[in-house]
Amino acid sequence: MSLTPHVVLQLDGVLGGPLGQLLVAIVGIGVVILVGRVVLKIAWRLVTIAAVVVGVVLLASLFLF
Repeated sequence: MSLTPHVVLQLDGVLGGPLGQLLVAIVGIGVVILVGRVVLKIAWRLVTIAAVVVGVVLLASLFLF
């Protein structure tokens, strides 16, 4: 099925109503949440690694120097 102008106009009519706009908004929020979860997962790993490294450096500076 190719997206001819007629099919695009029909989709615009379906998504142009209040329920269609609500569906688009909900799907958009879902995408933002999914991307945010991935970014936060990476951020937590970086924060954990940084805390461990700083802790090791602090302990090393207290006992070795």
